[in-house]
Amino acid sequence: MKLLTTRVAPEWVDYNGHMNDAEYARVFSLAVDTLMERIGLDAEGRERQAYTLFTLETHLCYRREAHQGQALAVEVRLLDRDAKRLHVFFTMSDEAGETLATSEQMLMGIDTASHRPAPFPSGVADAIDTLPQAEAGAWPAAAGRRIGIPRQDIPEH
Repeated sequence: MKLLTTRVAPEWVDYNGHMNDAEYARVFSLAVDTLMERIGLDAEGRERQAYTLFTLETHLCYRREAHQGQALAVEVRLLDRDAKRLHVFFTMSDEAGETLATSEQMLMGIDTASHRPAPFPSGVADAIDTLPQAEAGAWPAAAGRRIGIPRQDIPEH
């Protein structure tokens, strides 16, 4: 599901001549805002339901450079969920459909009155059910990664 389209703003470009790493995170954050709107948690919905989403964890992978003025599109896929958490995977692509970056995120539903985790309100839960979901065993290749330096066993001489 395409959530967001935008262009690389001049102020997002760094000394290397491409979009700064922090700006990729900004675009994915804007995509979360759009996702919230799609599931009924726009400003009015957050106020009326006393409910919001917090980002608990994010794993951003950079694949290709984005340059000033370049069109960007962000899509979302639901990897998993429970009563109060969403495990989502965002893909940022260029006009040709080439992947520029991915962001895997864990989002938590929060009761804003208590500032504590809480189950999704029924209308929000129903809207979540309409999100495109990855089939079990068919997650994107970049999902579920961990950061680390792969080591080869080096035989002793």
